[in-house]
Amino acid sequence: MKFIGIDLGWTSGASGLCCLNWSDGQLQLLGLNRKQATADILNWIDDWTAATEPAIIAVDAPTLIPNATGMRLPDKLSHRYFHRYHAGCYPANRQRPFAQRTIEFGLSLEARGFIHAPQITPKTLGRYQIEVFPHPAIVHLFGLNRILKYKKGRVAERQGELLKLYHLIREVLPSLEPKLDGIDGLKDSFSERLTGATLKELEDKLDSLICAYIAAYWWYWGIERNWVLGDVSTGYIIVPAPVVST
Repeated sequence: MKFIGIDLGWTSGASGLCCLNWSDGQLQLLGLNRKQATADILNWIDDWTAATEPAIIAVDAPTLIPNATGMRLPDKLSHRYFHRYHAGCYPANRQRPFAQRTIEFGLSLEARGFIHAPQITPKTLGRYQIEVFPHPAIVHLFGLNRILKYKKGRVAERQGELLKLYHLIREVLPSLEPKLDGIDGLKDSFSERLTGATLKELEDKLDSLICAYIAAYWWYWGIERNWVLGDVSTGYIIVPAPVVST
């Protein structure tokens, strides 16, 4: 089973891409990339997932937007539950400039057999897609009291926050179920001071890795250890539940 994370550029920006594979009882990182054109993103997905190969694709973007104006139900719920962590999501409706791109991306995945899965039977093979949101997932998976602010601010500050995320991924995710292994090679990306462009590229890739891990966590646990904000009729976001220390 493969788990694809897509940190989708909502308008014309580049997208971070990650592929994890479930093998021998743990997750292994197979690939990290970054593409801009939708066709290139879909080709990358096709390369990792053959025509009938089981996989979940987790997209950080609103691929279901039933409302013409206002906010979707999952957007409202994300603000209700995660505002205090500074993790409320950006509201989506069909009037937003990104709506056509994100909706069409979800339809392109459906055409490839990836059905929306706001409900799932854990560890069942299939081809699924879900909407995710890295910020609240990071808060819950790593037990934080606020988001890591690696998206805004001065470059040096953002690099420091992104380095915190890398260390949390490296130290915590191998201790959870499902376990993630084999990301030590990413430490070379932090070996020197990053420019704005290189920092954005690394940010997109780490966000896509979090998306892919959410996909694996959803497949492994289902609603036992995940929250579902909304449903297929309103749009939905899958968020890992707070991790309880044992």
